[in-house]
Amino acid sequence: MNTFLAFGKGYVVWNYEKTGNPVYLHIKQTKKLVPEDRPSKKPTLLAIGIDGGFDNNEPEYEETHNIVILPNYVALPFPSVELPEKVRLAVDAILMAEGAERKEQVAAWTADKKQISAYAMDLRQIGSVVVPPSGWKCTKCDKTENLWLNLTDGMILCGRRNWDGTGGNNHAIEHYKETGYPLAVKLGTITADLEAADVFSYPEDDSVVDPLLAQHLAYFGIDFSSLQKTEMTTAERELDQNTNFDWNRIQESGQEVEPIYGPGYTGLVNLGNSCYMAATMQVMFSTHSFCRQYYMNQSLKMAFETAPADPTVDLNMQLTKLGHGLLSGKYSVPASEKDGTTAPAITDAKQEGIPPRMFKAVIAASHPEFSTMRQQDALEFFLHFLDQVERSNAVKPELDPSRSFKFGVEERILCSSGKVAYNKRLDYILSLNIPLHEVTNKEELEAFHKIKAEKISEGKDVSSDEIVRPRVPLEACLASFAAPEEIPEFYSTALKAKTTAIKTAGLTSFPDYLVLHMRKFVMEAGWVPKKLDVYIDVPDIIDISHMRSKGLQPGEELLPESAPGSEAESSQPVANEEIVAQLVSMGFNQLHCQKAAINTLNTGVEEAMNWLLSHMDDPDIDAPICHGAQGAGASVDQSKVDTLISFGFQEEIARMALNASVQCLLLFYFF
Repeated sequence: MNTFLAFGKGYVVWNYEKTGNPVYLHIKQTKKLVPEDRPSKKPTLLAIGIDGGFDNNEPEYEETHNIVILPNYVALPFPSVELPEKVRLAVDAILMAEGAERKEQVAAWTADKKQISAYAMDLRQIGSVVVPPSGWKCTKCDKTENLWLNLTDGMILCGRRNWDGTGGNNHAIEHYKETGYPLAVKLGTITADLEAADVFSYPEDDSVVDPLLAQHLAYFGIDFSSLQKTEMTTAERELDQNTNFDWNRIQESGQEVEPIYGPGYTGLVNLGNSCYMAATMQVMFSTHSFCRQYYMNQSLKMAFETAPADPTVDLNMQLTKLGHGLLSGKYSVPASEKDGTTAPAITDAKQEGIPPRMFKAVIAASHPEFSTMRQQDALEFFLHFLDQVERSNAVKPELDPSRSFKFGVEERILCSSGKVAYNKRLDYILSLNIPLHEVTNKEELEAFHKIKAEKISEGKDVSSDEIVRPRVPLEACLASFAAPEEIPEFYSTALKAKTTAIKTAGLTSFPDYLVLHMRKFVMEAGWVPKKLDVYIDVPDIIDISHMRSKGLQPGEELLPESAPGSEAESSQPVANEEIVAQLVSMGFNQLHCQKAAINTLNTGVEEAMNWLLSHMDDPDIDAPICHGAQGAGASVDQSKVDTLISFGFQEEIARMALNASVQCLLLFYFF
């Protein structure tokens, strides 16, 4: 009772032996029975844990309290007037404190509130279209549902096609790509309550608020006060899909499955949008290196004895705790058996799993995104996790299990002078492009697209069973990594001028476990980012021996080092005017376009567009570009240099960027 640390009965004696503290508060919780016939409330909000939202299914408990004195486990009832006032005050403080469970659980979550569109106040309206109060139909097909009114020219067009072939025919978004007219309102959601109307902004790619919606509707002769609601809004449709989702689509539909239990078959409880963490940690503890470090070679007591005074903030302790929880099988039992009930065995009884709250608190403490309850990227978490593991094992790097994922990458740059440069870096992931020109089912794709076009022209939907996706072999993706790539505007220290160089890449070492990242986002017509719907065919055995880097070869001459004060060292990156001009012509801000070109090293319009779309909300996006001189003796954090190099940038450019950001007090963003 000197601290707020809690222990199970099997482990409290460890704390007594370590600290000598003999007095503990024993909190016993008994789960309240819930009637099986209790009706479940239908949610009315896309929310969790608040009135009207989804039930977070938190069980209710009855608690009893006792004061326990070790080592003989003498129990004294609480509350009791016979206890000293100091003890009673300590117990009250413990019972009122918020632990990791209360802090990390998904107590309340709601969908993000809609923001006012940046295009609403100055929206230009053209034409003389008068929209009738009913009887709407898509201008380009026979769709009569999911129709959107473009607020610039009054065109009525159908919405997007869903992944399974249902929905509209994409005519509304195609109209935006052709015209650039930004806002549309969903017909059937317009009523006297204009705040409930579904307004979508295509350039902002989100549902938004239009403060002048009444004025914009009046332009087309629409009296919103007389309209009735006939369609679901986007938020309501999301709610409906979450409520009625057919899980058989992604599971073993129609098959008898039997739950399995035991060591290595323990699940992780979702803490609220923590699927990315659960998936990553299950993979980590399926590897021999992490099993050996945090389970086989380290007991819970050993980790506790070497932990600091507060073991809840020690990564080694929490990883050992998580490893034993996942791999021991102690918690992989049916829920009825875990509760100690005597009910008959149920063949489909599910385990409760373990909630990794303390681990999440530790691993996310230094990260502004992972410490939130929002959805996150599993790959980004994987890299953050390995970085933290490597730091925690810095004293004994030979014990670092993250080394089993690390490998070396070497880039060879061939200058037009015939001389070469080699850049080396260490990485944990191999990021691969998907070469769609290497698809193996071209004939099936052509036949599918022909059938698809015919159905669209007839106003029919393509069923999910009819969809044919491109199939690309993994070998083609690996070959694209090692394929030669042109680098325009490369400054050659041999020629003392900019030229075009050829870059190739290879591996200097091979990891025990190779993590592949497939780049599934590309830019389609109209510079709209699109996620590829493609299959990657992965063979049972992958031969990557051809990717081994050969290093400096006999007869090759290295490019000379840049001299102090030379253009390569002193000049700051300058935006390519052609890239900037193309981005500006699309309606983007001149300064933003320059930053996009600079931060992608003038690689191309597509790369600059990707950067721009990812950094529109950066707090310093409108800050002027600083062109201060690079300090001769400026030093930078080597870990930051390594991070930039892992993203594919040359070490020289990475150091220049970091030096510039320090001197200008500006954050230099890369992706």
